[in-house]
Amino acid sequence: MAIAISTTLEYVLAGPADILLQIEAAMIPEQRVTHHHIDLPALDHFARVPGQSQIGERIWLRTDQTLRVHYHARVEIDRLVVPIADLPATPPHRLPGETVDYLMASRFCPADTFQEHVESQFGGTAGGARVAAIRDWIQSRLTYEPGASDAQTTALDTFRSRRGVCRDYAHLMIAMTRASAIPARFASVYGLGVEPQDFHAVAEVFLDGCWHIVDATGMAEPQDMAKIGVGRDAADVAFLTSYGALERVKQEVRVSAA
Repeated sequence: MAIAISTTLEYVLAGPADILLQIEAAMIPEQRVTHHHIDLPALDHFARVPGQSQIGERIWLRTDQTLRVHYHARVEIDRLVVPIADLPATPPHRLPGETVDYLMASRFCPADTFQEHVESQFGGTAGGARVAAIRDWIQSRLTYEPGASDAQTTALDTFRSRRGVCRDYAHLMIAMTRASAIPARFASVYGLGVEPQDFHAVAEVFLDGCWHIVDATGMAEPQDMAKIGVGRDAADVAFLTSYGALERVKQEVRVSAA
């Protein structure tokens, strides 16, 4: 599957600012970026640094001008997709070292608070069957509602309100999966079929020796997503982080079949 991506951002700055940008599709084995280009304004500083877990790149910018960014790319997806429910879990003591951080509670995914719930709700399931049960539970009980949450909303807040957007679905999926002793991380992606079109958030779970994408919103399929970056939760992989005041003027994301 190949997808075409077009992203436009425009922000007005109140003064000089350091900005960390992560919007480019990652160049990793499961997806091939066959064409890409990013337009940026005149800058005082530009540097590329690796994304978390060496997936994707972040760009450090420093400027005092209006930030106008346009990115477009074509990405061919070649991701192994298997039924999640059929996959075994790896016992915690046999997990690779690089997955251990994704077992722990994090800022937006307080996994420890969900241990009692997952055992009472999903007891009798394990591994991929547990992950599938969590995904289905979230899909059936949450309402997708733009504006129902904000940048401070945690998985526990979403669990209580039963409302949110893709970021909230992913955080709740991650927290419950970690509470089941299965590594889970947050992935920022471009997804075909996402409505309204925007940066999309999904979970990745570590089963049977590798990472697998799980979209609790049900809007996009793993073979139709281009991964941007990963992290413990949304704080690690925001598309834009500013150290300096700014105001959004425009944000537009378009994803289509190529």
